[in-house]
Amino acid sequence: MPHYISLIRYTQQGAANIKESPKRLDAAKKAAKAAKGKVHSWFLTMGKYDAVIISEFPDDETAARFLLSTGAAGNVSTQTLKAFTEDEFRKIAGSL
Repeated sequence: MPHYISLIRYTQQGAANIKESPKRLDAAKKAAKAAKGKVHSWFLTMGKYDAVIISEFPDDETAARFLLSTGAAGNVSTQTLKAFTEDEFRKIAGSL
């Protein structure tokens, strides 16, 4: 399945309700699983972004639907990158 790296920033609403963030993360993991995806890891970060999520979904459309619905709740904004595994990279590089 395709992998995705999502850079997360708390909105003003999300920051104001930061104590609820662990429950929101649990809900996001359940939503990803219901979409036949998976949140592999979540990291609190320092700097421009507040968190990073590594996930996988069956396809780009499913990932987009998950991320749009997550953002629609108003607690975070996301910037998502499609990621390729090392094996995928080697296959791509080998085909040049």
